[in-house]
Amino acid sequence: MAFPYLEAVLGFMILMYIFETYLDVRQHAAHKLPTLPKTLVGVISQEKFKKSRAYSLDKSYFHFIHEFVTILMDSSILYFRILPWFWKISGESLLYLGLNTENEIFHTLSFLAGVMVWSQITDLPFSLYSTFVIETRHGFNKQTVWLFFRDMIKGIALAIVIGPPIVAAIIVIVQKGGPYLAIYLWGFMLILSLAMMTIYPVLIAPLFNKFTPLPQGELRLNIENLASSLKFPLKKLFVVDGSTRSSHSNAYMYGFFKNKRIVLYDTLIQQCKNDEEIVAVIAHELGHWKLNHTMYSFIAVQILTLLQFGGYTLVRNSKDLFQSFGFDTQPVLIGLIIFQVILEIWSGGLAVRRVKYTLVRNSKDLFQSFGFDTQPVLIGLIIFQQTVIPLQHLVSFGLNLVSRAFEFQADAFAKKLGYAAPLRAGLVKLQEENLSAMNADPWYSAYHYSHPPLVERLAAIDEPEKKTD
Repeated sequence: MAFPYLEAVLGFMILMYIFETYLDVRQHAAHKLPTLPKTLVGVISQEKFKKSRAYSLDKSYFHFIHEFVTILMDSSILYFRILPWFWKISGESLLYLGLNTENEIFHTLSFLAGVMVWSQITDLPFSLYSTFVIETRHGFNKQTVWLFFRDMIKGIALAIVIGPPIVAAIIVIVQKGGPYLAIYLWGFMLILSLAMMTIYPVLIAPLFNKFTPLPQGELRLNIENLASSLKFPLKKLFVVDGSTRSSHSNAYMYGFFKNKRIVLYDTLIQQCKNDEEIVAVIAHELGHWKLNHTMYSFIAVQILTLLQFGGYTLVRNSKDLFQSFGFDTQPVLIGLIIFQVILEIWSGGLAVRRVKYTLVRNSKDLFQSFGFDTQPVLIGLIIFQQTVIPLQHLVSFGLNLVSRAFEFQADAFAKKLGYAAPLRAGLVKLQEENLSAMNADPWYSAYHYSHPPLVERLAAIDEPEKKTD
C-alpha cells in the first residue's frame, strides 16, 4: 500500500495553519494593548504609539484574511488535483502553437506561464488593498496606480526574459545529471545566485528606483571615514528614491570583495534628526560585514541548498508521490515543488526548498501518490516543494535565532565604536517612523522575527560593558 503523501501534506498544512494562526492571535492581542512597554515609556511618544497600534491592527486584520484565503486556495488546489489538470491543459495548449508536446522544456514553460497569470490574478486584489488602502491610510504609500502597475509589468517582463533560460537549464541538468545531480544543481544555483547578486543592483534595481551618489558634505565624509577606519572597501555611496513609493526607511550594503557599496534610503536621511544617527545605523550594518555575518549566512544557505537538492533525488522518480498529487507524469519542477511543501511544514525558509530533492527525485511511488504516471522535471520540483515544508519551518526558526544573535552582535559592534547613544536614537526613530509594532508577543516574535524587538535591542545597548581583568 502506497504511503498517503497527499493526505499527509494536507494534514501538515492545516496543522501549521492552525499553529501559526494561534501565534497571530497572540500577536493581535499584543497589538491591542493600550500601553507601551515600560522600557519605551518616555522614549516613544503617545502619538506615535497610537499610530503604530492602529497600523499594526490594520495589518493584522488583513493578514488573517489573506492567510485564510491562501490556505483555502492551496489546500483546494492540492485536494482537487488542480495541478495535474493544469499540467495537462498546458501541454494541450502547445498543440495550438504548433509546438512539440513531448518537449518537457516547452511543456514546463507553458505551465509556468499559466501559473504566472493565475498568481498575478489572485495576488492582485491583496496587493492593491495593502498598498492603496492600508499603506495609504497610514501615510506610507507614495506611489500612483500607474507606478504600481508599471512596476508589476516590469517584473513580469523580467520573469519572461530571465525565467525560461534558467528553467531550461534546470531541466537539462536534472535529465542529464546522473548520480552527481545534486552537486550539478547546487553548482548551477551557486553561479546563478552570484550572477544575480552582481547584476541585480547594477541592472535590475535601477529599473524600479533611481540611485544617485550621496552629495559631498559632512554625512558623506563621516560615512567614508567610518568605512576607512574599519578598512571597509567602500567604492560607491548611493541614495535611493524610496520616497517615490513609500515613506518606510532603510539602509543596506552590497558587493563582492573590494567592490562594496552602501545605499541609503532618502526617507532615512529625512527622518533621522542628525547625521550621527545615520552614521550609527551604517556602523551597525558594517558590523555585519566586519563580523563576517554575511559570509556565514551565505555559507549556510549554500549548505542548505546542497542538502535540499540531495533530498530531491529521493523523490524524483517516485510514482506513488506524483500520483498522490494527481499526476500521471513526473516532471522535474513539479517534483521539487511537491517535496518542498512537505518539508516546509517542518521548517520554513526558501533556502531549504532544494535540500532533499535529489534523494527523492526518482521515487515512482512518490509521483504516483500525487497522480503522475511519468516524471517530468517541473512536476518533480513542485512535488518536492510540497514535501519539504515541515523541515523548512524548523530551519527557518533556527535561522531566525541566528539572525537575531547577529543583530545583537552588530549593535554591540557599533556600541564599541562609540555610537551607543546615536544608535539607540536611530533605532527609536526607525521604529517610530515605520510605525513598527511596539508590543511583541514573546512566542510570536521568537517564531517569526529575524530582528529582536526594539525593547530587547535597547536593553542590550544600555547594558554596561563588562569589565575584563
